[in-house]
Amino acid sequence: MKKEDLPQDPGALDKFTREVCYVKNQDGKYETALSRGWEVKKQALDSAWDDVTERIADARKAVANGEKSPIYYYMELRLMDLSVLSGYTGFFPFFIKRHLKPSVFKGLSDRKLEKYASAFDVTLQELKNFKG
Repeated sequence: MKKEDLPQDPGALDKFTREVCYVKNQDGKYETALSRGWEVKKQALDSAWDDVTERIADARKAVANGEKSPIYYYMELRLMDLSVLSGYTGFFPFFIKRHLKPSVFKGLSDRKLEKYASAFDVTLQELKNFKG
């Protein structure tokens, strides 16, 4: 792509950062240039965030309906999966899956819940008294 053809459409991160791209200058040599964004890329990112927002809303409903524990909601909110949460807490993914059940969650010690609260950057009380 030629330097003058580099898109400069305002993107989702326009106010925070620029994207480095390789472009050809007037001499036909590659160099780096900054782009504010591309409209197509912005639409793709917006679509992805819509999916994330929907998953968080579904998780909130599942917790409110007693189908899942608050751990499930915070995993979705913080964009974590079992392996990431396992790395933060030290719990094996198998145990985390069990802790997603409300009946098991209620029996967890404060010590274990504190590890989850720390991983999610919430207080122990926020985790225990989730209001959905």
